Amino acid sequence: MPPRPAHLPLLLCAALAPLAGCAVPEGPFPSLAPRAVEKLGFAEPAAPPPAPVAPDPALDERLADNARERIEAAKAFDAGANRAERLARAARGAKAGSEPWLDAQTALAELDALRARHQDALGVLEDLASSRAQALLPAYPALETALQAARATSAAQTRRIDSIAASLAPA
Repeated sequence: MPPRPAHLPLLLCAALAPLAGCAVPEGPFPSLAPRAVEKLGFAEPAAPPPAPVAPDPALDERLADNARERIEAAKAFDAGANRAERLARAARGAKAGSEPWLDAQTALAELDALRARHQDALGVLEDLASSRAQALLPAYPALETALQAARATSAAQTRRIDSIAASLAPA
């Protein structure tokens, strides 16, 4: 069916509408050169250097007391570990439940109690660090050093207990 003359102007407008996109605007074109903000890049800016930590004599005194406690606990643990190792060597090859095996197991239990003294001192250090963090205070270098040393000693004590226990017959 051929188009009717009444619809012809409407059809002509619909056909010419897409050509409007090809029209040239008046005025200057926007520059395609990178803008100043685009030249900055997307890398994170460098963090500012940390502010120097003010000395805290009260905390230093608590750390010194804690260090003395950890040293005493480590000495007691070493003496107990030497005794437990000696008893474990004597119990090698012995059946579970025998007298030498029970002596070694008792020494291991005592050794665990000796390790708890050091763990208590480590817990105090962790509480101090946690309190500083909750107060949004910067890390205190002496406290961080003490924490690292205490954690290393604690891990070494655990490994020593585990190696002594592994040398005994299973229960």
